Amino acid sequence: MKERLHGKLPDIERTILMDAPIEKVWKAISTSEGLAVWFMPNDFLPVVGHEFTFISQPRGDWDGIVHCKVMELDPPTRLGFTWCGNNMEQYVSFELKELEGKTQFKLVHAGWFEEHGFIRDTMYDGWGYILEDLSKKLGDKNGGYLS
Repeated sequence: MKERLHGKLPDIERTILMDAPIEKVWKAISTSEGLAVWFMPNDFLPVVGHEFTFISQPRGDWDGIVHCKVMELDPPTRLGFTWCGNNMEQYVSFELKELEGKTQFKLVHAGWFEEHGFIRDTMYDGWGYILEDLSKKLGDKNGGYLS
Protein backbone atom coordinates (compact mmCIF):
# COMPACT_ATOMS: atom_id res chain seq x y z
CA MET A 1 0.00 0.00 0.00
CA LYS A 2 1.17 3.51 -0.74
CA GLU A 3 2.00 5.67 2.27
CA ARG A 4 0.20 9.00 2.13
CA LEU A 5 -0.48 11.51 4.88
CA HIS A 6 -2.03 14.56 3.17
CA GLY A 7 -5.83 14.55 3.34
CA LYS A 8 -6.01 11.45 5.53
CA LEU A 9 -9.28 10.75 7.34
CA PRO A 10 -9.72 8.77 10.57
CA ASP A 11 -10.01 5.01 10.38
CA ILE A 12 -13.42 3.45 10.71
CA GLU A 13 -13.52 1.64 14.06
CA ARG A 14 -16.55 -0.37 15.13
CA THR A 15 -16.74 -2.56 18.24
CA ILE A 16 -19.62 -4.83 19.17
CA LEU A 17 -20.15 -7.41 21.91
CA MET A 18 -21.54 -10.64 20.48
CA ASP A 19 -23.42 -13.24 22.49
CA ALA A 20 -21.41 -16.11 21.02
CA PRO A 21 -18.20 -17.92 21.95
CA ILE A 22 -15.00 -16.76 20.27
CA GLU A 23 -14.60 -20.04 18.33
CA LYS A 24 -18.00 -19.54 16.66
CA VAL A 25 -17.21 -15.93 15.74
CA TRP A 26 -13.76 -16.95 14.45
CA LYS A 27 -15.34 -19.57 12.17
CA ALA A 28 -17.70 -16.90 10.79
CA ILE A 29 -14.85 -14.52 9.92
CA SER A 30 -12.10 -16.94 8.89
CA THR A 31 -13.84 -19.23 6.41
CA SER A 32 -15.14 -18.49 2.94
CA GLU A 33 -18.50 -20.01 3.82
CA GLY A 34 -18.81 -17.98 7.01
CA LEU A 35 -17.89 -14.69 5.32
CA ALA A 36 -20.39 -15.37 2.52
CA VAL A 37 -23.26 -15.72 5.03
CA TRP A 38 -22.84 -12.30 6.63
CA PHE A 39 -20.69 -10.29 4.25
CA MET A 40 -20.07 -11.07 0.57
CA PRO A 41 -19.38 -14.01 -1.74
CA ASN A 42 -15.62 -14.63 -1.82
CA ASP A 43 -12.78 -17.05 -2.46
CA PHE A 44 -11.09 -16.48 0.91
CA LEU A 45 -8.65 -18.98 2.43
CA PRO A 46 -7.18 -18.52 5.92
CA VAL A 47 -3.57 -18.47 4.69
CA VAL A 48 -1.19 -15.52 5.03
CA GLY A 49 -0.37 -14.29 1.54
CA HIS A 50 -3.54 -15.70 -0.06
CA GLU A 51 -5.07 -13.28 -2.55
CA PHE A 52 -8.86 -13.33 -2.72
CA THR A 53 -11.84 -11.27 -3.81
CA PHE A 54 -15.14 -10.14 -2.35
CA ILE A 55 -17.87 -9.71 -4.94
CA SER A 56 -20.72 -7.25 -4.52
CA GLN A 57 -23.20 -5.46 -6.77
CA PRO A 58 -21.51 -2.93 -9.05
CA ARG A 59 -22.37 0.70 -8.21
CA GLY A 60 -21.59 3.69 -10.41
CA ASP A 61 -17.99 3.43 -11.63
CA TRP A 62 -17.20 0.59 -9.18
CA ASP A 63 -17.23 -2.94 -10.64
CA GLY A 64 -18.28 -4.49 -7.32
CA ILE A 65 -15.02 -6.36 -6.79
CA VAL A 66 -12.71 -5.88 -3.81
CA HIS A 67 -9.25 -7.42 -4.24
CA CYS A 68 -7.70 -8.55 -0.97
CA LYS A 69 -4.65 -10.30 0.43
CA VAL A 70 -4.43 -11.96 3.84
CA MET A 71 -1.68 -10.18 5.78
CA GLU A 72 -2.36 -11.25 9.39
CA LEU A 73 -3.78 -14.48 10.77
CA ASP A 74 -3.63 -15.23 14.49
CA PRO A 75 -6.43 -17.71 15.32
CA PRO A 76 -8.78 -17.12 17.02
CA THR A 77 -8.08 -13.47 17.74
CA ARG A 78 -6.93 -11.54 14.66
CA LEU A 79 -7.39 -11.43 10.90
CA GLY A 80 -6.11 -8.60 8.70
CA PHE A 81 -6.17 -8.12 4.94
CA THR A 82 -5.63 -5.50 2.27
CA TRP A 83 -8.77 -4.03 0.70
CA CYS A 84 -8.36 -2.69 -2.82
CA GLY A 85 -11.27 -1.60 -4.97
CA ASN A 86 -12.94 1.49 -6.40
CA ASN A 87 -9.51 3.14 -6.78
CA MET A 88 -8.76 2.81 -3.05
CA GLU A 89 -5.98 0.91 -1.29
CA GLN A 90 -6.97 0.17 2.29
CA TYR A 91 -6.63 -2.29 5.15
CA VAL A 92 -9.27 -4.12 7.18
CA SER A 93 -8.69 -5.98 10.43
CA PHE A 94 -10.94 -8.00 12.70
CA GLU A 95 -9.88 -8.45 16.32
CA LEU A 96 -11.68 -10.81 18.69
CA LYS A 97 -11.48 -10.90 22.47
CA GLU A 98 -13.24 -13.44 24.68
CA LEU A 99 -15.24 -11.92 27.54
CA GLU A 100 -17.02 -14.42 29.81
CA GLY A 101 -18.49 -16.61 27.06
CA LYS A 102 -19.16 -13.64 24.77
CA THR A 103 -16.94 -12.15 22.10
CA GLN A 104 -15.88 -8.55 21.64
CA PHE A 105 -15.46 -7.94 17.91
CA LYS A 106 -13.46 -4.90 16.82
CA LEU A 107 -13.26 -3.90 13.19
CA VAL A 108 -10.80 -1.34 11.84
CA HIS A 109 -11.05 -0.17 8.22
CA ALA A 110 -8.01 2.03 7.56
CA GLY A 111 -6.65 4.06 4.67
CA TRP A 112 -9.28 6.75 4.07
CA PHE A 113 -8.54 10.04 2.32
CA GLU A 114 -10.57 13.21 1.75
CA GLU A 115 -11.48 12.34 -1.84
CA HIS A 116 -13.35 9.28 -0.53
CA GLY A 117 -15.10 11.02 2.38
CA PHE A 118 -18.62 10.21 1.18
CA ILE A 119 -17.74 6.52 0.72
CA ARG A 120 -16.12 6.48 4.17
CA ASP A 121 -19.26 7.90 5.79
CA THR A 122 -21.40 5.36 3.96
CA MET A 123 -19.09 2.50 4.97
CA TYR A 124 -19.05 3.64 8.60
CA ASP A 125 -22.81 3.17 8.76
CA GLY A 126 -22.63 0.06 6.59
CA TRP A 127 -20.14 -1.69 8.85
CA GLY A 128 -22.45 -1.02 11.80
CA TYR A 129 -25.37 -2.73 10.04
CA ILE A 130 -23.17 -5.57 8.80
CA LEU A 131 -21.80 -6.33 12.28
CA GLU A 132 -25.29 -6.23 13.81
CA ASP A 133 -26.43 -8.72 11.14
CA LEU A 134 -23.45 -10.97 11.92
CA SER A 135 -24.28 -10.83 15.61
CA LYS A 136 -27.89 -11.88 14.92
CA LYS A 137 -26.79 -14.72 12.65
CA LEU A 138 -24.46 -16.04 15.37
CA GLY A 139 -27.25 -16.20 17.96
CA ASP A 140 -29.05 -19.35 19.02
CA LYS A 141 -32.20 -18.43 17.09
CA ASN A 142 -30.40 -17.76 13.83
CA GLY A 143 -32.22 -20.14 11.50
CA GLY A 144 -29.04 -22.20 11.19
CA TYR A 145 -27.02 -19.52 9.39
CA LEU A 146 -23.83 -19.87 11.41
CA SER A 147 -24.29 -22.90 13.64
